[in-house]
Amino acid sequence: MTTAAERAERGKAARKRASRSSHGAWIPSADRADPVAVLERQSADRVQDLLPIRYGRMAASPFAFLRGAAAVMAGDLAAQRHTGLTVQLCGDAHLLNFGVFASPERRLLFDLNDFDETYPGPFEWDVKRLAASVAVAARETGRGEDRAHDAALAAVTAYRTGIRRLARKGELDVWYASVDTDDLLRLIDSARRRERAAARLAHARRHTSLQALGKLTEVVDDRRRIIHDPPLLEPAGAPDMAALRKIFGDYRSTLAEERRLLLDRYRFVDAARKVVGVGSVGTRCFVVLLTGRDTDDPLFLQIKEAVRSVLEEHLPTGPYLHPGHRVVAGQRLLQAAGDIFLGWMTGPQGRAYYWRQLRDMKGSVDIAELEPAELLAYARLCGTALARAHARSGDRIAIAAYLGSADTFDRAVAAFAVRYVSQNATDHKALTGAIDAGVLTAATTY
Repeated sequence: MTTAAERAERGKAARKRASRSSHGAWIPSADRADPVAVLERQSADRVQDLLPIRYGRMAASPFAFLRGAAAVMAGDLAAQRHTGLTVQLCGDAHLLNFGVFASPERRLLFDLNDFDETYPGPFEWDVKRLAASVAVAARETGRGEDRAHDAALAAVTAYRTGIRRLARKGELDVWYASVDTDDLLRLIDSARRRERAAARLAHARRHTSLQALGKLTEVVDDRRRIIHDPPLLEPAGAPDMAALRKIFGDYRSTLAEERRLLLDRYRFVDAARKVVGVGSVGTRCFVVLLTGRDTDDPLFLQIKEAVRSVLEEHLPTGPYLHPGHRVVAGQRLLQAAGDIFLGWMTGPQGRAYYWRQLRDMKGSVDIAELEPAELLAYARLCGTALARAHARSGDRIAIAAYLGSADTFDRAVAAFAVRYVSQNATDHKALTGAIDAGVLTAATTY
């Protein structure tokens, strides 16, 4: 086993492979893939009648495009020199893929909340994805280049200082670390902003299966059923319903024994196909309604198709043979507290799926509503949460040594983020141009 000193030396040695200042560069390569072609290739095996929703949502703005274009950015990151300091990447550490959720102890935590693209890779890829999304968000909300740079810098600095702080802690202290939202409120220096944040958290606490029962279901012939709201929410037909009931048992086997016992106390009531997210639109996704003690004791589970991570074609083969297992294992490793119903299985036609709760006090911010100071604070919070996740899954001592006490890395990645704003805007125009030319069809009403 290597010592802490040896791990730190490994981190410093990585500067020879990729200097900290080198992360500021962004010049698209001559053979850079066409972004529209990347999206079309990714869509080939998706539900074709849902693709116009995906393209419509991505075309709404450069920020929306970036959110759905993880595959495009993965290719760009892969074309750059990297450190070789590997962590379990979120794979899509976009600003909107952070949020609050309930721990099993019913504490409200702030953390990463999307793991569809999780995969082992260089730690800085997540940091650059986060910084770019912060910079694009700042420009989208009317802030100039300097404000975008400052917001991206805030996220990266929080990441670096977070990793360095955790590098000094013991293994169990790092494993048990979390960002508690009660502590979060005490960090907000303005009483008015603190009240706004408290209101958002209170809304998240109400975001439960019981709340979803009233929003997503109705009573038909004395039976509770999921509502029909096509194409976003459509009750499963007989073939899908039969398949879902069958794979429900397979999913159950991936849970811990005590959680299987808990799940057995619920009864399968109904299921529906659901459209979720931006980049995920077109992948197969269902929601299942279960009831426990009575009809007022609901549990909503989401079944989502797991496909190859957008990072896989750019990195060495990872340890997971099953895409659903990859997502579940990545989430369990990166999150401070995992969903107790998280599991995976193989469904019809050999497709991989993973299961999780649909709503468990989950909540996220509306970036458009954030004031400049709030965006800076939120960027710092995301950087801190990302550092905690990476510290669990990678060599935090080596990464901390690579980053160092100076802000060289911070400023370089902030500069990259500002440059990538322009690249993302160009890619967004390519998408809207393809839609205008009839190459792609976009639905603008969903």
